[in-house]
Amino acid sequence: MKLKERTDAETDGYHGIEGFQERFNDIANNVASVVVTSQKNINLATLGLFAQGHVLLEDLPGVGKTLLAKTIADSIEGKFSRIQFTSDLLPTDITGTTVFDMQNQTFEFIPGPVFANVVVADELNRAGPRTQGALLEAMAEGQVTADGQQWELPKPFLIIATQNLVESHGTYPLPNSQLDRFMISMSLGLPNLEQEVEILDRSERGITKVKPVATAEQIIEMQKTALGIEVSRPVKEYVVNLASATRENDDFIAGVSPRGSAALVRACQAWAAIAGRDYIIPEDVQELAPHVWGHRLITRPEAGYSSGAVAIAEVLRSVPVPL
Repeated sequence: MKLKERTDAETDGYHGIEGFQERFNDIANNVASVVVTSQKNINLATLGLFAQGHVLLEDLPGVGKTLLAKTIADSIEGKFSRIQFTSDLLPTDITGTTVFDMQNQTFEFIPGPVFANVVVADELNRAGPRTQGALLEAMAEGQVTADGQQWELPKPFLIIATQNLVESHGTYPLPNSQLDRFMISMSLGLPNLEQEVEILDRSERGITKVKPVATAEQIIEMQKTALGIEVSRPVKEYVVNLASATRENDDFIAGVSPRGSAALVRACQAWAAIAGRDYIIPEDVQELAPHVWGHRLITRPEAGYSSGAVAIAEVLRSVPVPL
């Protein structure tokens, strides 16, 4: 399906913060037409698209993680793929493999499903460490190396991974190096009464398939807009002070790295654009830090934190907020 072409007059007002918000609202409304969840959850789940990061959905089975990921992917007119991670999945099943062409007597690289604009990695923790590791280069560098040759992945490139937290049988915990490649970690939580009734109403009519409301090129333009959001010196110092507080805290085995600090700033830039601002405020940092840093922390068991996000919330209370 081709999206409606816009005239020059129409596209003139479709740039900057206003254009960003218009496109974001199109995508968010598309997702909300299928997935019953809060506006904040939709904002967080789509944030990776605009901040050039990847999203990890961690929750109970059956709350709509895969549906949310697939609906986001369907909202973009680009290439989409879904990888069901299992214990017997091989790295080449993800990245691709080289085959010998008998007719031409040459080796040819056949790209794997990771060569897409949006990749849904379903139940990522069901694959072994070697297979999980096949995603590291793709997530960090936007490329795949096969037989000594580098292959660029399409842009934009987003991985939305899911994992169930209650099942441990037949699963492999994600290593810290893998978790660090995700910009956002979030959970949907159980719906309230009204939301669950709405889910039942929609399931009566069958699953709705959405149409794309944005092109890959438009998403790239939104990414550029987000990168142009102003980050003042006091806000940067606030992020650095928060990161330093995690490194100096005895409750943590490992604090937030400079890569984590940079990821938080990029996420806040896109978050500010979603709010219609061309600058970051400390409240953006406070709202996103648990989602950007919570999965990066390694807390000591005796500290008693139920999650990394709870630990980050404690750090936020201990560091002065810039005026």
